[in-house]
Amino acid sequence: MARVSLKDVSKLYNNSVVAVDKVSLDIEDKEFVVLVGPSGCGKSTTLRMVAGLEEISGGKVFIDDQMVNEIPAKNRDIAMVFQNYALYPHMNIYENMAFGLKLRHYPKKEIDRRVHEAAEILGLADRLKRKPKELSGGERQRVAVGRAIVRKPKVFLFDEPLSNLDAKLRVQMRAEIKKLHNRLQSTMIYVTHDQVEALTLGDRIVVMKDGIVQQVDKPINLYENPKNKFIAGFIGSPAMNFLRGTIVAQNGGLFFVDKAIRLKILKQHEKNLTKYINREVHFGIRPEDIYDKLFAQDASEEFTITATVDIVELMGSEIFIYFTVGRNNFIARVDNQDTAAAKQDLQVVFDMSKAHFFDVETDQAIV
Repeated sequence: MARVSLKDVSKLYNNSVVAVDKVSLDIEDKEFVVLVGPSGCGKSTTLRMVAGLEEISGGKVFIDDQMVNEIPAKNRDIAMVFQNYALYPHMNIYENMAFGLKLRHYPKKEIDRRVHEAAEILGLADRLKRKPKELSGGERQRVAVGRAIVRKPKVFLFDEPLSNLDAKLRVQMRAEIKKLHNRLQSTMIYVTHDQVEALTLGDRIVVMKDGIVQQVDKPINLYENPKNKFIAGFIGSPAMNFLRGTIVAQNGGLFFVDKAIRLKILKQHEKNLTKYINREVHFGIRPEDIYDKLFAQDASEEFTITATVDIVELMGSEIFIYFTVGRNNFIARVDNQDTAAAKQDLQVVFDMSKAHFFDVETDQAIV
């Protein structure tokens, strides 16, 4: 397999529109790295430059320590799986999976061995004689993956491969792709706009915005220690809550205050927030770290506020409660035994050990 390195890689269109801005990234051999971000952030363009499908405007791309900027896509020893399956409708599954190998003049026995091996891995062994129209969407996507597997490339590239599948199939295919990586132990680079896919699949995640890499980290570190407000709001579902208020010094401690909100800041966070006394900040907290006081283990008044319930959404095993307090809105994710109802005032407790604070002007994390 292979190590992939990007050194200050950029992509400009018409010499002025910056799609990717000086991306540097090292992907280790056998690592599964996910590029994630909103539409237009440059993630697919970055992937296509690795593949050789987009010309690089600046910087260098290395595969196994060999610079590949000028090497055509067909000679980079990579295999790419696209959003659309791109299967030949007149060929059966065996022929679709074997087609690339035939073009490269592999021996017939080797082609047969590789196709059947990939079909076994992907659960397609009994479907090789069928045409693509006879398969489900998930099966067609597996055929597209199988076509990549038979190549035994140095690097697998996935460009939003699950976008055309329904919700149930997406979950199933996520699990299959993860199992595939564990089995093949290949270097894989995967692009998606779905942060759930990123969190569940990646050994590391690269978050991009406006062509710039915002943070590269392991999923749990990205979730718990976002470097800025964009990352904090993008990673996690429902998204992190952001409340705007002021840091004030009272009674020998620091508090986050805004009209009907007064929350004590824990000692471990005070040092970083001292310079923000009497200044506005964004207070971030995830929905699962907010509790109905009736069900909270630590219901200290210093961590409790009263808020009005706007909407209650039953999600099966849990409930999303939407609140308003003054100018701020937030969501709590609670157990389905909660009896909260719309339009009532409810006391809610914040787990301030999970609090995040962001600079209002720069959006960078303070805590």
